Amino acid sequence: MIAKVDRKAERERRHKRVRNKISGSAERPRLCVYRSNSNLYVQIIDDTVGNTLVSASTLDKEIKTKHSNKVAAEELGSLIAKRALEKNIKNVVFDRGGYIYHGVIEALAESARKAGLEF
Repeated sequence: MIAKVDRKAERERRHKRVRNKISGSAERPRLCVYRSNSNLYVQIIDDTVGNTLVSASTLDKEIKTKHSNKVAAEELGSLIAKRALEKNIKNVVFDRGGYIYHGVIEALAESARKAGLEF
């Protein structure tokens, strides 16, 4: 009998593999993305001390689209970039969180780049 693939465990495995290669520093913090079925969450993290410097999600009042789709991802990307630039964070390392760089994750990253973040 074939066992069912646990998609969450597979994503966490991919995320661990990515995290072995990248980490955020004070000069270049990590832009971490988490995607649930209903919302998107983004944090900018300094891994040397373990602090979240900036965060945003589709639950914030500034975001008009309250879903986990491309439109919400574009709004969220520009919001996190705006908040990061307010705190003088311009260069980040993009952590896709084990998700494939396609669709919602790609839209979020491209929107953050357009708004001024460099990665």
